[in-house]
Amino acid sequence: MMLSVRDLTFAYKKTPVLSGVSFDAEPGELMAVLGPNGVGKTTLFRCILGEQKRYKGMIAIDGTDLRTLSTRETAHRVAYIPQTHAMTFRFSVRDVVLMGTSHTLSPLASPGREQERIAEEAMERLGIEGLSDRSFDTLSGGEQQLCYVARALSQQAKILLMDEPTSSLDYGNQLRVLNVVKDLAKDGYTVLLSTHNPQHALWYADRVLALHNGSVAALGPVKETLTPALFETLYGTRAELCETPGGSVILPVSNKPNGGEMK
Repeated sequence: MMLSVRDLTFAYKKTPVLSGVSFDAEPGELMAVLGPNGVGKTTLFRCILGEQKRYKGMIAIDGTDLRTLSTRETAHRVAYIPQTHAMTFRFSVRDVVLMGTSHTLSPLASPGREQERIAEEAMERLGIEGLSDRSFDTLSGGEQQLCYVARALSQQAKILLMDEPTSSLDYGNQLRVLNVVKDLAKDGYTVLLSTHNPQHALWYADRVLALHNGSVAALGPVKETLTPALFETLYGTRAELCETPGGSVILPVSNKPNGGEMK
């Protein structure tokens, strides 16, 4: 599904958060959303999910204005994957993944065979079917994040919004989750992934949407967009892209104690 955002502007009361944000995200694309804390990344996602409705501009999915869709219709199109967090109740992995099918049920109905089949297929796709009877709170951070991705897949939406999904994971689990996300994009999902680590964008994303002071600071292919000037604009630090045998790496430019530069 194609996601189109045009001149999106949003404010909390009198505090502006987003201003004139425009971009398209296409099927089969992984778009990294970069920017410092408080720049509006989460608010952007909440607008696309239909949680924040008092925005100006337009958000469209395959040409249909989001404002014309009900909450259930939006859930058929857009799924959200949060950061890992503790759950209040001791749900099994199967139950968590089944939650993704809830928008297909009437308010008082319980999941049936069809919903169970969808959840099983989602777990098998991510290789976590062996965890289905485990309590969610006994899983590692990486396993929990894959469980959330499986829940999103069971929602059967084709647009995935991932809000800093690797922020609390160790290095190995970060790569494990990001490899899964990249494969989903290759399979035709439209993926928006916010991250505080521009190296993730460099390794995994197709394009970058960089936000600064609520506006689009840069938008385009990764290697063309991640420039030293952008790093300084977004993060107030100097960095350069260096080519290595294993691929491109972002290298910070630090100051030596004597005032010289170290590269």
